[in-house]
Amino acid sequence: MRVVTWNINSLRARQERVEAWVNEVQPDVLLLQETKLADDAFPTLSFEALGYTCAHYGQGQWNGVAILSKVGLEDVVANFAGDVEPDTDARIITATCGGVRVSSVYVPNGRSLDDDHYQYKLSWMDRLVAHLDADTDPSHDVIVGGDYNIAPADRDVHDPAKLVGATHGSQPERDRLESLETWGLTDVFRDQHDADRVYSWWDYRGGDFHQGRGMRIDMLMCSQSVIDRAEWSVIDRNARKGKQPSDHAPVIVDVSV
Repeated sequence: MRVVTWNINSLRARQERVEAWVNEVQPDVLLLQETKLADDAFPTLSFEALGYTCAHYGQGQWNGVAILSKVGLEDVVANFAGDVEPDTDARIITATCGGVRVSSVYVPNGRSLDDDHYQYKLSWMDRLVAHLDADTDPSHDVIVGGDYNIAPADRDVHDPAKLVGATHGSQPERDRLESLETWGLTDVFRDQHDADRVYSWWDYRGGDFHQGRGMRIDMLMCSQSVIDRAEWSVIDRNARKGKQPSDHAPVIVDVSV
């Protein structure tokens, strides 16, 4: 089963690119972030024509997350599960696809360390762990994929010095990622690859992609039973090339079933 996470930074602007990529790569489950669409504007029929069942949780011009699946889509939960305080933004959706409990997450950016949005980001990550407690169990097949807006380590950033005193690399943010690991999830790409200077996001400005100035902030966090069956994982840099790309590249994992 091929599972992909991809922040496409506006599906309205990039639907043609997404459909062409899907036709080429043929993911079984596709987790999308930043669709920037209301639910009634999501192109369900177009994706159904490609063989996918869709679940979308959106709010118009901001945020928006989706799950597309060729292997079934059941028990959909939009927002956080159980009694976890709901988010006012459309940033998480969860479903069971092919026996795997998957979530598509778009973690808040944080903006700056002295901004209220940073505290919101930390709280959001705490609620993500509570969501997992309410929704599933680490002994099950679980994948939480998305744009985490956190670089796990300095090796995942082109210039770590630029993140000193800034978001995406602060210790409290990384501590929240470690909380997910404590819960039972592992970053499958890092589990399979030890290479430095491998990124999933590059700023549009300054030719950062061509200059190799990026960060690895998009991840597929997987429970141990998934990690044990993961055959291959990659960040598809080619999807960041060409005309009007997203600033993020898809992250892919193949899991034996």
